[in-house]
Amino acid sequence: MWGLTTPAGLFRATALLISIGIGLDSPSSAQGQQDSAVLLRNVRIFDGKNAALSAASNVLIRNRKIEKISTTDITAVAQVIDGGGRVLMPGLIDAHWHAMLVRPTPMAALAGDVGYNNLLAASEATATLMRGFTTVRDMGGPAFGLKQAIDEDLVAGPRIYPSGAIITITGGHGDFRQLSDLPRTIGGMLSRMERIGGSMVADSPDEVRVRAREQLMQGASQVKLTAGGGVASPFSPLDVSTFTEPELRAAVEAADNWGTYVATHAYTPVAIQRSIAAGVRCIEHGHLMDEASAKLMAEKGIWLSTQPFLDMSMAAALGPSEQDKMRQVVAGTDRVYALAKKYGIKTAFGTDVLFSKALADRQGAMLAALTRWYTPAEALTMATSTNAELLSLSGPRNPYPGKLGVVAEGALADLLLVDGNPLDDIKLVEDPAKNFVVIMKDGRIYKNKLAH
Repeated sequence: MWGLTTPAGLFRATALLISIGIGLDSPSSAQGQQDSAVLLRNVRIFDGKNAALSAASNVLIRNRKIEKISTTDITAVAQVIDGGGRVLMPGLIDAHWHAMLVRPTPMAALAGDVGYNNLLAASEATATLMRGFTTVRDMGGPAFGLKQAIDEDLVAGPRIYPSGAIITITGGHGDFRQLSDLPRTIGGMLSRMERIGGSMVADSPDEVRVRAREQLMQGASQVKLTAGGGVASPFSPLDVSTFTEPELRAAVEAADNWGTYVATHAYTPVAIQRSIAAGVRCIEHGHLMDEASAKLMAEKGIWLSTQPFLDMSMAAALGPSEQDKMRQVVAGTDRVYALAKKYGIKTAFGTDVLFSKALADRQGAMLAALTRWYTPAEALTMATSTNAELLSLSGPRNPYPGKLGVVAEGALADLLLVDGNPLDDIKLVEDPAKNFVVIMKDGRIYKNKLAH
């Protein structure tokens, strides 16, 4: 009936299942105030850029945006929230998220029921928002239906900048087929992972071009390819280089024709440098980069979207060989941040949480871990205005035009009111249930612990 063997059918079914499963009981509808005005009084502002807080200020939100900020009284017909001198800051942004892959096990994500997995992802989307992450850049997975449900207020969740299916090669990171599925017939039947939109195998420039265009057709804001080996894929050694430069360039040309960009999963110098030569604009991870790669990224203005992997917790759901690869990545974490700082590489913050609700609950703790290399202000700036700058690379494919990641007049009203000063104590973000007393996205209040 719904054509579940096609990506388009999956897309329709995803949105339908989520709408049926979640209905009108989500926080977004229960507190529907999208076009009403809200006045936040007596708040000190971390604007997403400056390391110092503002003087006590008042902030008027109307029609989804910040209409006015003033140190003097604002008179307006609005719902009033007295901040009591608390800190108002932009909603947090995770630049490397997988909305459909956070909670299921690897086997359930690949072989489980599509309807259940969508409902699981919807529940996690609400939890993500309640952790203060009002925007995520989804770097692979069938998240188009979930995004639609969130945008249509069927589900409470963050803004999603979707990549769609990860594009990989035979045996590359993202190829989760079994050896019994081989050999692959070009133009033959798609594998399960391809049918559900998790990843797509492409072994020539022409195939890459088709798969990239398919993601763009479905609404991808950027295109994701795996230029080298990865941790979670069982048949993908970490050191291998995958796509050829002409294959990578085919995706870059397809994305460029749509006014957007390609990001590649790349750990090693070869994968990084080949990606840059092909025109890729953002490197995901980069934990095994060398000095020459870092210098090249800085010279070319290439973005680094990386993650503070400091222990083996991220590999808890994986097998022994994958855990060995994770150890190599963890060992490279200090070096990638040191090189990024040394050469002034434009660096975004993400978490890349997979297959674990418990790890997702530590999303804020991973942000706080950035203080191993950065000041609290620098870390919070990275997770707000800097990440928003990366999102803007999508150009006309940006699904949410407007200023994100800042508290400024005219900016989209994605805001957190914090009980305490995160510039002094960034660990406040580790306990959002306690310390984020107001959570607002798109001018709508999803949480208000100050309501009487």
